[in-house]
Amino acid sequence: MVRARVVVVRSPNAWTTAGDPDPAVVTRMFGRGFALLGDGADERSAAAALFRPDDRVGIKINTIGGRAISTRPEVALSLAGWLAGNGLAAKNLFIWDRTTRELRGAGYAPAAGPDGVRIFGTDTDGVGYGTDLVSHLGVGSLFSKIQTEFATASISLAILKDHGLAGVTAGMKNYFGAIHNPNKYHDSHCDPFVAEVFDSPPVKSRHRLTILDALVVQFHKGPSYHARWANKFGGLVFSLDPVAADAVGWALIERLRAAAGLPTLRDEDRAPDYLLTAEKMGLGRADPASIDTVEETVA
Repeated sequence: MVRARVVVVRSPNAWTTAGDPDPAVVTRMFGRGFALLGDGADERSAAAALFRPDDRVGIKINTIGGRAISTRPEVALSLAGWLAGNGLAAKNLFIWDRTTRELRGAGYAPAAGPDGVRIFGTDTDGVGYGTDLVSHLGVGSLFSKIQTEFATASISLAILKDHGLAGVTAGMKNYFGAIHNPNKYHDSHCDPFVAEVFDSPPVKSRHRLTILDALVVQFHKGPSYHARWANKFGGLVFSLDPVAADAVGWALIERLRAAAGLPTLRDEDRAPDYLLTAEKMGLGRADPASIDTVEETVA
């Protein structure tokens, strides 16, 4: 297995004076992240290497945490805008999650315009879950039709958070929001279930890229929001390797925990060992020694 490349882009100017993410700065962060994924190639070439012009790209977000600790609309809409400006048709881009209620609670305005970026949930009329059970290894689930029928390519745009059961919830676990029965797969710290859901054909065949929204990182007491343990990291994490992206996210959470005087996740018996399982399954790199991390700061 080749070495993994993870790009971490930060900005000290990611926030407006009102305390919200600045879309202009976030868009620049996306540009650098995509370019650095391609060894510094121009942005348009980096996008073309990942997507065909006619791809229908589903941007899977995580909105279960409400406005305080979900994938931020300013981030998801900036990503969609960046993709639309680099070779993809806006009408073929959609931002989605499980339910309309959760999308609205996180600050999104669900809409389905024919010529622009669409935002909608699996519970939207005419969408729903497929009727055929997907059985793969130890999991058996119905998948959102957004993942199986609407999308030809998928981006996991997940918020980076501590998780009381899984240890870390990030890009791979984000796809639990694509199945009808995620609660079934939280035993044993979600190991091996996160890896097995990701390895299932509806996800693995479409996933192209992981981006972690690390503007704010909930490093303890997640997955719900607790201001005391939420750090304004001001970053985005990019990788073509889904395991490596989450492994770098795990390391970031551990760094923030150590700075706050908290024990490691392993000391609390909730390390995200599903990442080690995913590496054994050939899904990517979890070992830090096999990951090249590139960090850059943008204005």
